[in-house]
Amino acid sequence: MLPLQRPELFCKGQLTKPCKGILLFGPPGTGKTMLAKAVATEAGANFINISMSSITSKWFGEGEKYVKAVFSLASKIAPSVVFVDEVDSMLGRRENPGEHEAMRKMKNEFMVNWDGLRTKDKERVLVLAATNRPFDLDEAVIRRLPRRLMVNLPDAPNREKILRVILAKEDLVPDVDLEAVANMTDGYSGSDLKNLCVTAAHCPIREILEKEKKERTLALAENSPLPTLYSSADIRPLKMEDFRYAHEQVCASVSSESTNMNELLQWNDLYGEGGSRKKKSLSYFMVPPLYHRVGFNLFTALRTYHIYCSPQAAQKLQAEVVPETPIATSPSGRVFYQRRRSKLENLLKEERC
Repeated sequence: MLPLQRPELFCKGQLTKPCKGILLFGPPGTGKTMLAKAVATEAGANFINISMSSITSKWFGEGEKYVKAVFSLASKIAPSVVFVDEVDSMLGRRENPGEHEAMRKMKNEFMVNWDGLRTKDKERVLVLAATNRPFDLDEAVIRRLPRRLMVNLPDAPNREKILRVILAKEDLVPDVDLEAVANMTDGYSGSDLKNLCVTAAHCPIREILEKEKKERTLALAENSPLPTLYSSADIRPLKMEDFRYAHEQVCASVSSESTNMNELLQWNDLYGEGGSRKKKSLSYFMVPPLYHRVGFNLFTALRTYHIYCSPQAAQKLQAEVVPETPIATSPSGRVFYQRRRSKLENLLKEERC
């Protein structure tokens, strides 16, 4: 934010020029979009939110013009922040064989206007991107995002702070222990905590509706006048039991042990700020970016293994494994299948598929 607020401090030399892009990545529900709004507000910059629907058109070549118009507007109203939410859907890898030519040209135009020959080094235009899948981004896009910050799931102290912000305007019983609520919501994101508080806030309203239903039923049975309905002033404050009930109803939407979470942590170690840069343990990202889907028929025609690997590994696997044809009806078919399966597993380990 400082280059946007104090540009006079970043005009000496070539190394202090403003940052062109910042990437916020992490699991869903951790507040990446809210952080982008906070950055624009604190910096006093104009906020431009773009999406696929705002820069694409059915006419060939119109998408490139819209992209150029966005950056031209951002340059004229500088300082400005161009925010791209779910950037992986817009600026994903260009090696995808099913991608349309117009989409690829639009990506090229976006990167040229972002940081290319026509851009100015002292221009106060910041591209702020957010995504849940940073490993699907194109390498040229990652190069233009020098600051890559992971917005991880909050720990217990931060969960308590989030709960205090959410419940700041709510009526609570004095014995409500937010620290205990934060401790029992391990693995919850900020969005999950909000859903938990919403579920807890509905408990007093549910009690009032049930009370009104019983009083109405009793009045009809006794042929007496119907009772008056309750108002918002009759809603009791939230109790600790409400949060325990909400905890049973609302679970975490993101698992800390899921495959997507492990991939995010690996990508953060390799490309994110403060990462360990240990490439040996990152076997998921050591294969080349271009993947091929290769199916190997093992033992019977109905049993198929679908393997993702590099083109070189695909050629080797096809040459050494596919030419062999198992005989399912022979007595030695099972032994042949076991021998062929072990051979395939050894090749997969060698090629890191």
